[in-house]
Amino acid sequence: MPVPTDNAARLESVLPLSRFLSHLVESRPDIGAALRERLHLPWTEAEMRAFLADNMDAGAAEATLRPGLRRLRAAVLSRLAARDLAGLADLAEVTATMTTLAEIAIGRAAAILGAALTARHGTPRSASGEAQELIVIGMGKLGGGELNVSSDIDLIFVYPEDGETDGGSQPLSTLSNFEFFTRLGRQLIGALAEITGDGQVFRVDMRLRPNGESGPLVASFDMLENYFVTQGREWERYAWIKARPLRGEGGSIDAATALATLARPFVFRKYLDYGAINAMRELHAQIRREVARKDRAGDIKLGPGGIREIEFIAQVFQLIRGGRDKALQIRPTLAVLALLARQGLLEAAAADELAAAYRFLRNLEHRLQYLDDAQTHALPAQDGDQARIARGMGFDDYATLLEALERHRANVSRHFEAVFADPDRQSHGLASVWQGSENSGDGKTAQALVDLGYDEAEAGAQRLAGIRAGSRYQQMPPGIRERFDALVPRLIEAAAETPNPDATLTRGLDLLEAISRRAAYLALLQQYPHALRQVARLASASSWAADYLTRHPVLLDELLDARLREAAPDWAAFRAELAQALDAHEPDTEQQMDLMREAHHAQVFRLLTQDLAGLLSVEKLADHLSELADIMLDLALRLVWRKLPKRHRETPRFAIVAYGKLGGKELGYASDLDIIFLFEDDHPDAPEIYARLAQRINTWISSATPAGILFQTDLRLRPNGESGLLVSAVDAFRQYQMTSAWVWEHQALTRARFCAGDADIGRSFEAIRIEVLCQPRPLAELRREVIAMRGKMAEARANKSALFDLKHDRGGLIDVEFIVQYLVLGHAHAHAELTGNLGNLALLRIAAGLGLIPADLAERVHDAYRAYRKLQHGLRLNGARYARVERETLTAEIGSVRALWQTVFGND
Repeated sequence: MPVPTDNAARLESVLPLSRFLSHLVESRPDIGAALRERLHLPWTEAEMRAFLADNMDAGAAEATLRPGLRRLRAAVLSRLAARDLAGLADLAEVTATMTTLAEIAIGRAAAILGAALTARHGTPRSASGEAQELIVIGMGKLGGGELNVSSDIDLIFVYPEDGETDGGSQPLSTLSNFEFFTRLGRQLIGALAEITGDGQVFRVDMRLRPNGESGPLVASFDMLENYFVTQGREWERYAWIKARPLRGEGGSIDAATALATLARPFVFRKYLDYGAINAMRELHAQIRREVARKDRAGDIKLGPGGIREIEFIAQVFQLIRGGRDKALQIRPTLAVLALLARQGLLEAAAADELAAAYRFLRNLEHRLQYLDDAQTHALPAQDGDQARIARGMGFDDYATLLEALERHRANVSRHFEAVFADPDRQSHGLASVWQGSENSGDGKTAQALVDLGYDEAEAGAQRLAGIRAGSRYQQMPPGIRERFDALVPRLIEAAAETPNPDATLTRGLDLLEAISRRAAYLALLQQYPHALRQVARLASASSWAADYLTRHPVLLDELLDARLREAAPDWAAFRAELAQALDAHEPDTEQQMDLMREAHHAQVFRLLTQDLAGLLSVEKLADHLSELADIMLDLALRLVWRKLPKRHRETPRFAIVAYGKLGGKELGYASDLDIIFLFEDDHPDAPEIYARLAQRINTWISSATPAGILFQTDLRLRPNGESGLLVSAVDAFRQYQMTSAWVWEHQALTRARFCAGDADIGRSFEAIRIEVLCQPRPLAELRREVIAMRGKMAEARANKSALFDLKHDRGGLIDVEFIVQYLVLGHAHAHAELTGNLGNLALLRIAAGLGLIPADLAERVHDAYRAYRKLQHGLRLNGARYARVERETLTAEIGSVRALWQTVFGND
């Protein structure tokens, strides 16, 4: 390959920008020659390994290790610096090349030194005889694959199990594994950090190990796990985000995987850990104090708007959410920022500004370090160095560079403040109302509530006093009580801004008391006051919404992103993402069940917020809830089948059929699922296998776990009801429907549909359903049967109040449903369009179009049915036990339904 003629010119142009590079070229002619030959090429891992092979003596590996590694470092850094300053290498190449250099140096040193120790003392083994190895964990920028050009490397040394070596070439040479790996660790540090005539490879910092400088140099897995459980501190969680076991030469993937599994619960909590914000805010304050004490405001790493603040912004979201979202368990800062933007956790513009600032600051950091190969982040004081840095960054002068720097730092500080601002820097104006409520007898708290617009101020004051005097509040740890005390005044204020402050305050206090043992939820509401205001608005609009949030406080997180509350659901994407997450947790059944429940609750809550905001009609809401239920049933079927110990095929020939509200796509927030199970499989064990599958699906979706339940189910609509088999063969189901089913079962079939499982069985079911519905029936006999069934239902649900029951009273919802069912069963043989599972409203209009009922009356009943459902929905949202209203408010609607009933059935 011909050498580009401009390599020499490029080199000459960048030498004035780096005293370190100039010195190397002058003192090492071989480096200058190599740069002129290969400056246009980036370093590769293969080239680094080949360089080591050429510069080390295989027969004297231990003796030539130090000079070989140092020559490699000089060769790599000189070309990398020249490429970067010449504009040939971007930030990604620089950090990746330095990370690869560190990994190769550590791996080669550990392999050679470990082999020498093993020759003298034998192989370290566990008590069971399994060979042990030293695992070197890269922390900080090395762990994140972001190493800078003059960085030290943060390392931690661990090994899997205690034991001892099996003896070597010397008598009495056995060592404990702890002593063996301690010696290896010390030698490894020396091989990398010792300054010789060739310089050093990397400074090594071991202070991130358990107990820091006072702790042992190496730790077994058991020692490390015990430390995490008993002594691990919050700042160490932050540090361990970037921890990465480095693959040495011949390193074990299993050991590295086991280590990652051990550390993950310490770093990433299973719950949403909003307490991490306060912890990282305190850590940042310590850094700021240290910077101020040492007068290092110009430090582009630790100073205001510096690199560390960008890293904090990225990593606080990882600490908060990483335990629940494995996608966030990644290390590189830029990758985290991009992911946060995609997930809507950071605005895209903010993520872009932070990424731009990060690249600028890291590039500036490297140019500062190229001056003298020094680990520095301080801006230069000398005019000459300032000019070099400005040119290296592509600016005409230092003043222009500073302007760009200050823009980036200002952006970082602004976004940092938005994430980490302390909402309690000033006491809230209503703090005295809460603090003084324990003296409720003086009337001051009640008067303050009256002044805020509360109608039942005395009851509110007593409730506040009761909380302060209660054992739950009195026993709160100080940190939790401090957060609770900060939130109550804000809740009082937010509730006062709603149309019904008294009810809103009561519901909001119920929520705060329910979450008072979960510091993370209190921290979320404390850190994000707009979320608390949203809680107040939801509690004001709906007692059911307030109760739902109280039962599932994890949903508080949903209040942080307004887009989620406004965007239409993408059910295909939701299903794919949830399926992927469930697969990632295989075979952890408990985790998968919780994951499904939490995902379902989150989607229901998003629909609820849209519903309360008036963005959804009752019909559209029911469509969404029904589709969500279909997805949950289908995923449950897939997961349960996978876990069955006795399976005879890869994919089950099995389907779930929905009746009732799910069948008619009229599902409400708390509706039960009326379902049956069908199969079509000739295998001799199929009935037994599918019965077990059906039973476990039902258990999967209806069992209570720490995350709640998915659905209550009702399986009584299967053939022969509670006395029938749990699962039916398709042929047997058809035979039953054609020969044995009651008329009410055919009524139920008018709004039944396939909802999950084998699509072929779904099509078979639909064919049977249409065949059954299209049977000719004597209308007089059918009319008597339907009237009799309606009478039984009315008797069983007798309403003794003066109010009108929207569902059960004559002229209500059930009358409309029975009318439609009768029209379908009585006329589908002549009008197949009546068999469509289109819902009662559409079928009313079809029947009117066919001349089966008067069109004007059908339209009035259509409107009445919609009005009933809307009223019913509103009552349920506010906790009404019965859907009952003043009869006088619906005189016209009741009259229309009764008129249509008489038109269809006569006077029954």
